[in-house]
Amino acid sequence: RHHSCPQETHRLKSQTAQNKKEYFRASHSHMCVYEGELHFRRQRQVLFFFLFWEGALAGSGVRRYSVTEETERGSFVINLAKDLGLREGEVAERRTRVISDDSKQHLLLDSRTGDLITNEKLDREELCGPTEPCVLYFQILMDDPFQIYRAELKVKDINDHSPVFRDKEMVLKVLENTVEGTAFRLERGQDSDGGRNGIQNYTINSNSFFHIKISDGEEGMIYPELVLDKALDWEEQQELSLTLTALDGGSPPRSGTTSIRIVVLDVNDNPPRFPYELYETQAPEDSPIGSLITKVSAGDADSGVNGEVSYSFFDVSEDIRTTFQINPFSGEIILGALLDYEIVKSYRINVQAMDGGGLSARCTVLVEVSDTNDNAPELSISSLSNHIAENSPETVLAVFKIKDRDSGENGKMVCYIQENLPFVLKPTVDNFYILMTEGPLDRESRDEYNITITVSDLGTPRLTTRHHVAVQVSDVNDNAPAFSQAAYTLLVRENNSPGLLIGSVSASDRDAGANAQVTYSLLPLPQQPDVAALVSVHADSGQLYALRALDYEALRAFEFGVRAADRGSPALSSEARVRVQLLDANDHAPAVLYPPANGSAACPELVPRAADAGYLVTKVVAVDGDAGQNAWLSFELLKATEPGLFGVWAHSGEVRTARPLSERDAPRQRLLVLVRDHGEPPLSASVTLHVLLVDGFSQPYLALPEAAAAAEAARPDSLTVQLVVALAAVSSLLVLSVLALVAARLCGAGAGAGGGGGGGRFPGPLLDVSGGGTLSHSYQYEVRLTGDAGTGEFKFLQPILPFENSVLDFNNLCKIAIILFPLNTFLAHIFLLV
Repeated sequence: RHHSCPQETHRLKSQTAQNKKEYFRASHSHMCVYEGELHFRRQRQVLFFFLFWEGALAGSGVRRYSVTEETERGSFVINLAKDLGLREGEVAERRTRVISDDSKQHLLLDSRTGDLITNEKLDREELCGPTEPCVLYFQILMDDPFQIYRAELKVKDINDHSPVFRDKEMVLKVLENTVEGTAFRLERGQDSDGGRNGIQNYTINSNSFFHIKISDGEEGMIYPELVLDKALDWEEQQELSLTLTALDGGSPPRSGTTSIRIVVLDVNDNPPRFPYELYETQAPEDSPIGSLITKVSAGDADSGVNGEVSYSFFDVSEDIRTTFQINPFSGEIILGALLDYEIVKSYRINVQAMDGGGLSARCTVLVEVSDTNDNAPELSISSLSNHIAENSPETVLAVFKIKDRDSGENGKMVCYIQENLPFVLKPTVDNFYILMTEGPLDRESRDEYNITITVSDLGTPRLTTRHHVAVQVSDVNDNAPAFSQAAYTLLVRENNSPGLLIGSVSASDRDAGANAQVTYSLLPLPQQPDVAALVSVHADSGQLYALRALDYEALRAFEFGVRAADRGSPALSSEARVRVQLLDANDHAPAVLYPPANGSAACPELVPRAADAGYLVTKVVAVDGDAGQNAWLSFELLKATEPGLFGVWAHSGEVRTARPLSERDAPRQRLLVLVRDHGEPPLSASVTLHVLLVDGFSQPYLALPEAAAAAEAARPDSLTVQLVVALAAVSSLLVLSVLALVAARLCGAGAGAGGGGGGGRFPGPLLDVSGGGTLSHSYQYEVRLTGDAGTGEFKFLQPILPFENSVLDFNNLCKIAIILFPLNTFLAHIFLLV
């Protein structure tokens, strides 16, 4: 906005707004322009344009209100609620506030009543100086929806200031030969009031030499001129004193006076003369104090004292006298204070040149202050919201205003934010901007934004202001928990202890806070066992526990579902499937199905003596309740009546003859078969097989061992006979054996040591066992039936190894015979006694 005001316009003061959260900081730009004696009234052009994201307009026209100056603080101005047509309480609901263009908040809005009241006692002269009318500009801002009303407050003047003159006495030197009718301009009085309350007339006390003439000056102000009515005579009167009175137009009027001392001079007929009536110059606002602004010079044709010229300011304001200084001898005008284009844009300085004889001349110096880019743009936040819920539609975050106190290119501004952000700046009216979202935000993608609002002018060099806005995106429960995998497989060994941790499931939620807190629960599946009786899940950690011991043989696997739900409102959930696979433990020993327990004695296996090696005697059948390696069975012949006669195939359990049967083999054989699994540790079972060797399947069935023993016990005489016969046979056999051995050694003594017979057969009682069956080497065992041979038991003696390449001398043989003969005689006597 541009205002025209006189050169006496005071500097605008600024101070911080009282409430930063509710009001804008703002300032006016003023320019004082004088074009000779022309007067331009202030003109305001307002481009009323309101742009909002929904295209809504706040209204048309400017709201105009008025208040009289010097009214007390809190005075009523207008009820905005009624003036704007708002319903009761809407002022507070829409957060209505008043923002002043000036840096000082002159008005306050009572949001409860809607009354607009003054915030301080308003002084029109301090606010506007001599400018009339005195208008304060402000805006009315409302939210939901966002609206701006532009308004004006006119401050009505009252006559509270009297006219004053700068000097209590003015000295006017008049030549005695001055022509009647000559007018002498006098310094006008100053009145801080404006309009009708300003100075309207000047008067002078009654005298015979002068009268007052009122003339119009710049900007509608009047100034007095003293007009000579009667010629002066220095010889008659050298001085004259008059009283000048200034009257304003108030009711009642106020007045101010000053004295005029008229000094009558002797004739000096050549006054000073300036080459130009108007000097024009420019001074940058950043000029340092002491800078030369310009130089004026006037010449005088007189000589002597009448030709000596001195320079001074004439009829200038105190502001000009403070800002500039003039050298009275050289006419140089220098800068006495810093310039500020934003406060005063030009100065009109009246310079007077006076010679020693009292004659003077005047000129005008017009100093144009040129703007420099010395003011950075300013940004004032009106409303700000730092939090926004995700998935919200387009939302207003901040409303702010920008301004630059410079002018021209230096005052033009551009406002922008960083790229690649989901936010947009929308300009509205009077340099107001709206910061809003482009669309819904996703907290899971980004939960915080740091927005930098940059305002830069177009001056040289460019000045920039930045304001940072931090926006937090609050969470909305829009993400269901997600399991780390859709299906879980848990391996659990059977016979576990109750309460055992068997595994865990895990789900994560991309939300935050309570929306991300996950709880777990079980979901039974159709055609599955009651999962609640088997496992449980920890609601917070997702750990799975077995409630009881599980049995692989009863339940090898089962499935159930787990639900993960968050604590949002409404809660979201997801599901996963868990399969528990039991691992077998070696907890079952092999069970023999055949032959049945305690049944083999009653049903012995019959084997013909004519059977060849590999003859299938029977097959041991066993099973194991476990699985896998724990159920792999192997068979082993643990004990046999005659080792090497039978063999058991390790994997099939088949019992076969290891060699052909002979007549010397006992007719009754007992085999102890061990069945062992491959578990860790291995478990085993054993079974006893009874085998009867028969000459043919037509041979009568042999009695059981128990029956034979009973029969033998019932015939003691037959047993005695057998014992005697056996003793005689043993004795005879021993004697024959010794004799045969001696004879064999005697006969072979001459044949040398190399003719020893390691390959001959052993005598009758010795049994040659080949390396077949379960034995890895060939061994010879002495087999002898005990006295109660009917039991079918065997006595296993130490193996007799054959003599290899050894010859016993005759003396040693004789010693053996001498030792064995008494022993044989002793045994025969014992058997005879029995």
